[in-house]
Amino acid sequence: MKFTLGVLIALVIISSFVWVSCRSNQKQEATTDQMSPKEWLPTNQPDWAKNAVIYEVNVRQYTPEGTFNAFSEHIDRLKDLGVDILWFMPVFPISEKNKKGELGSYYAVSNYREVNPEFGAIEDFDAMVQKVHDAGMKIIIDWVPNHTGWDHVWLATNKEFYTRDSLGNVIDPIDPETGKSWGWTDVADLNYDNAEMRQEMIASMQYWLDNHNIDGLRVDVAHNVPNDFWDQVQDSLGKGNYPYMLAEGEVPYHRNSGTFAMDYAWSFHHLMNDIAKGEKPASAIDTWLKEDRAKYERGYHMQFITNHDENAWNGTEYERMGDGVDAFAVLTFTFEGMPLIYTGQEAAYNKRMEFFQKDPVDWGTYEKTEFYKKLIDLKHRNQALWNGEHGGE
Repeated sequence: MKFTLGVLIALVIISSFVWVSCRSNQKQEATTDQMSPKEWLPTNQPDWAKNAVIYEVNVRQYTPEGTFNAFSEHIDRLKDLGVDILWFMPVFPISEKNKKGELGSYYAVSNYREVNPEFGAIEDFDAMVQKVHDAGMKIIIDWVPNHTGWDHVWLATNKEFYTRDSLGNVIDPIDPETGKSWGWTDVADLNYDNAEMRQEMIASMQYWLDNHNIDGLRVDVAHNVPNDFWDQVQDSLGKGNYPYMLAEGEVPYHRNSGTFAMDYAWSFHHLMNDIAKGEKPASAIDTWLKEDRAKYERGYHMQFITNHDENAWNGTEYERMGDGVDAFAVLTFTFEGMPLIYTGQEAAYNKRMEFFQKDPVDWGTYEKTEFYKKLIDLKHRNQALWNGEHGGE
């Protein structure tokens, strides 16, 4: 209890500072004896994202049926919660070859231009997108450019699209820091030295924007894809209507170049976990913020206490943060960046979801709904808390 109170006090101080600094800008702008605010470059950020909150949808586990149609029954509830953007984990068919577990990984894609038949037909997806838009929300889908499943059509038609060893065998992805396999044996690594593969990848992204009315992409393992590919994406994608782009990574170039509006605040997430465990002081937040601001010129982070990776592999927020869960949730909504809610957070769901097999959420009474509704309302109404250049210093 002593720890939780201390963190809450820190949060109140931080939130109050943000509010006061925003309110007092006009009074202070003429002074010369204080630090000038950083001039943030504009992002490729649509107006609808300026004070948005994002929600991650795990379709497989969301309902007993695990389908687009079944999820659609929750759209009005999420709108009432206050969510602005729905991010769907990959909707593509999953490779059978070398798959892990009973159902395989979302991220072992067998075709970039089809949907997983377990989730429904493409017509079901399109109807769901329309319902999301009718509710006033936006939708982004998870894109997986670093690798494909072993059943992907490219392996049969364009083997040169893949990374190969000295014997010509296609390999699974390699960790560039260690030179060893990540252990993702259910996927094959793509070769970004191949110009034709790059063009096919961009064309597949454009296909979804043109034909299925999505609003953007969350890009898996963006940090393992060469930066110059993201330059190509920015030059090619959207035809004047650039999509909302979220990078799974924490590479300043992704945002500074303008390709991505938002990236992951992985380092801040790990810092929150360390503070929750008592391994670092709350004052480390100030140090992190100063160092982070020095690296970035535009855009903002996605802030989170959990997501599909953290839940499955490192434990629920309750396992990692204990009594500090609510305090750190408040921090993600009042700190710099866009807050994320993951499937089950609004139900205080304290279970690691299976990643490769069916394991539907027990929603219970949605006991944290009012808590998150208040936080989202706070985010929406207070401009100091808005995202990137739209918010306070």
